[in-house]
Amino acid sequence: MTEAAELPQAPAQAQAVFGELFPEAVRYAELLADAGVKRGLIGPREVPRLWERHLLNCAVLSEVVPEGVTVCDVGSGAGLPGIPLALVRPDLKITLLEPLLRRTNFLQEVVELLGLDHVTVVRGRAEEVLGTLQPVQVVTARAVAPLDRLAGWGVPLLRPYGEMLALKGDTAEEELHGARAALSKLGVVDTEVLQVGEGIVDPLSTVVRVVVGESPGGVRFAAKRAKAARTGRARRRR
Repeated sequence: MTEAAELPQAPAQAQAVFGELFPEAVRYAELLADAGVKRGLIGPREVPRLWERHLLNCAVLSEVVPEGVTVCDVGSGAGLPGIPLALVRPDLKITLLEPLLRRTNFLQEVVELLGLDHVTVVRGRAEEVLGTLQPVQVVTARAVAPLDRLAGWGVPLLRPYGEMLALKGDTAEEELHGARAALSKLGVVDTEVLQVGEGIVDPLSTVVRVVVGESPGGVRFAAKRAKAARTGRARRRR
């Protein structure tokens, strides 16, 4: 049996980024390195680079998230980027959306252990919760799917004029170019590729920012939302 990789000591940047919640960030890293690996949420080879490649890489997303907004982390998995973002930004109200039970169980345990009162775990797929999950101002995602498919899941969850922030790799510009037609149909009115984490992560984290207009998801999803809202009102009257 291969011996489990040891979690390295947190870099100095982590203390600066997580501030007062640095002990909670360390605890989260320990949970990922232990239970996260045992349950198959992350690979054992990721443990030596948990801080730089995962926690800090996700935490710097906070640089481009507006103050005091509602956030839905789509396909949250082991909580990346949602939990690092929650540790850095207690002003946000964050929903971790994940379809797999073993992952939502882990997420719920982490949220309770770390005392993250501003974080809610919801089990389900984005297309399933449409109309039941309150629309949010920001959708986040990391390593979930190609941009065109990801936008099809995430954009309809947004409020009018909201934005999706997707952590991507070196092919971000290429993905964005290939997804422009799909994004336009989803009601997207502006896009850009951002680099965040100066002085904290190297290489910098790449974020694709997708902004919607007054009809997130386009005409088809507007009709689905309206139908879901009518159904919800009818159920409440019973």
